[in-house]
Formats: sequence, structure tokens, C-alpha cells
Amino acid sequence: MNTFVHLNKIKIFARHGVLPQEQLTGAYFYVSLKIGYDFSKAMLTDNLEGTISYADIFEIVRLEMAVPSKLLEHVGGRIANRIKNEFPQITSIELTIDKENPPMGAECLAAGIDIKIEY
Repeated sequence: MNTFVHLNKIKIFARHGVLPQEQLTGAYFYVSLKIGYDFSKAMLTDNLEGTISYADIFEIVRLEMAVPSKLLEHVGGRIANRIKNEFPQITSIELTIDKENPPMGAECLAAGIDIKIEY
């Protein structure tokens, strides 16, 4: 059985970007995660101890997104590593970070990165 915990399109204001102006003014980002984890115990017991709390995952995302970085790749790597360190029992992470309206001289709703790690 494959089971996953996911959060879709968490909207967060942050200051990431290569250009100094991006780190000064900031932008909105959308973070989505899909975390592989055996929560069959929670399916039987209705107990939070058998799964991973969405709130705990959000807190990791919030803390890492608060650290200004030039590259979304770096932010995504930090988020994935911290989740794995705090929840070593996970079997996979899929992570997407999209930057709303990136400054690139073209009309674009969002640009971003995807990370998929199997453990």
C-alpha cells in the first residue's frame, strides 16, 4: 500500500531571488508537498501518533521560506532535508515551489522548481 500526506499550494510571502530587488520587495510563493509515509496505523486507530501532522510540515515550510535565498533550488533542498531529518520514517518527498509573477521580462503566472526524492 502507498500512502501520502500532502499540502497543496501553501501561499507564503518570502524574499527569494537572484536580483537584490527581489530580496528587498519579496513576492508570493506557492509550496506543495506530497510525502510518502505508511500511515496505516492511523487508518485503524484515528490517532495522530500514527501519521505526520500537516501543522508540523507547514511549520518546517514556514521557517525555511523565511530565510532569504537566491535560488528556489536551495530553498527546496533545505525544506526536503529538514522534513527527512525530522521524520526519518518517510519514504519519499515531492516538493514544488512556484514564484508568482517572476521578474523575467515576460508575462508568466509563475515559475518554479520540482523536487522528487525516493528514500
